[in-house]
Amino acid sequence: MTGNAETVKKATFGAGCFWGVEAAFSNIKGVISTAVGYMGGTFKNPGYKDVCTGQTGHAEVVQVAYDPQEVSYEHLLKVFWSIHDPTQLNRQGPDIGTNYRSVIFYHDAEQGKLARKSKENMEVSGAFGFGKIMTEILPAPEFYRAEEYHQQYHKKHGGSCRI
Repeated sequence: MTGNAETVKKATFGAGCFWGVEAAFSNIKGVISTAVGYMGGTFKNPGYKDVCTGQTGHAEVVQVAYDPQEVSYEHLLKVFWSIHDPTQLNRQGPDIGTNYRSVIFYHDAEQGKLARKSKENMEVSGAFGFGKIMTEILPAPEFYRAEEYHQQYHKKHGGSCRI
């Protein structure tokens, strides 16, 4: 394990089904840990069934603990853009609903600045055609850890999900 309490940073991303998003981030050198959960809604202590109703306002997210001396936030942003289609509003592939929206929750002003710049660069790059990128960039509110059976789902059960 790398990093210590003073150097470890958090990054939080929503890009569809959190199982696949977590799998994409969990094997990056410099990522210390990942946890799936819910962010961005109005309901306290939501569970999976609550979030799936679409009534809580939460997105399925992955919170990444990383050592910035081994992996940059910019690299994590590149991974985020590469694993989903940010031009889709409130969906990823067959998964539809606000809980599957594309969102970056930033934990400090520097992350917010880098996330906005990254989004601008993606919009003009043509990487997703020239459709509007729908990704929200918001300050990180409270993170609600998902139920244990969702954590490291692909490592526990194998398989994959389309993200």
